[in-house]
Amino acid sequence: MLRSMLVIFILILSIPFAANAAEQPEKGTLSIVYENDIFHSDSYYTNGFRVSWLSKPGVKSDIAMRLATYFPIFPADATVLVNYAFGQNMYTPKDITLENPPKDDRPYAGWLYGSVGLIAETGRQLDQIDFTFGMVGPASLGEETQKFVHKKIGSPEPKGWDGQLKNEPGFLVTYLRSWRSEIADTFLGMPYDITPHAGATFGNVFTYANAGATFRYGKELPLDYGSPRVQPSLPGSGYFKAEKGFSWYLFAGAEGRAVAHNIFLDGNTLEDSGRVKKRYFVGDIQSGVVLTLNNIRLSYTHVLRTQEFKTQDSHYQAFRTLSLSMQF
Repeated sequence: MLRSMLVIFILILSIPFAANAAEQPEKGTLSIVYENDIFHSDSYYTNGFRVSWLSKPGVKSDIAMRLATYFPIFPADATVLVNYAFGQNMYTPKDITLENPPKDDRPYAGWLYGSVGLIAETGRQLDQIDFTFGMVGPASLGEETQKFVHKKIGSPEPKGWDGQLKNEPGFLVTYLRSWRSEIADTFLGMPYDITPHAGATFGNVFTYANAGATFRYGKELPLDYGSPRVQPSLPGSGYFKAEKGFSWYLFAGAEGRAVAHNIFLDGNTLEDSGRVKKRYFVGDIQSGVVLTLNNIRLSYTHVLRTQEFKTQDSHYQAFRTLSLSMQF
């Protein structure tokens, strides 16, 4: 599946409208993100999919703008954009062939959500606020999605979804700030920069504080703050400045999260459900490559995530991400 998606993304890179990107920079951005542990195992955080639309600069009237008045944190001189997103996450225990997984293993769970948010960019700083609403449990369609995909690709049928978390509406408020350092060109003649970040998320699905940094190194570093990802993760956004021609960069980053609540480990809020003892501190290390051609950005990310719960059978989980952003 991952290979076929990569082929599709590469084909999209050749479509004709890319050539005019530098002439019409004031455009909206469509981003598609796919995360999967397909090269490792169908377990724990096993799949994430997210589609988002970032408005062109200059949006003045929107429900998100009115909500943001309650959070007076955006710089007055920032370029403001509105972001809409829709996505689905799936979580499973280690062995999906068991109808009754061990009680000390991660419970089955799905998360189907939509979000609206604001991005404020100054050239040196990016502020992001997102308001997310969705459903955990059978209404998330996690069982149907995983069984359908596994049937199509010939993977083992997941048999333990009857024990998934129960239906529960979910909400999240997320705030994140990233800072761009001055771009330097002293390492083997190629530019590099470092982007630290810090933020927090509050809600009945996730509650945590996070901080970290990302290092970029490559040809003609474009103005961006990392490719979009599926939460929780290192930061990224659909925002990038389209430049004429081809550019690339390598990146590596790390983040630590202090986790107060994770419904996919702690279980349902008001009902009895599967649960495990979570780790209160979780770290991500990631590396990858970003390719930009005019108004199209393609990225690949390899992520290592430390143990999320105490009875997890490995010290980390590995998964990979493909992301495609197109401005039009």
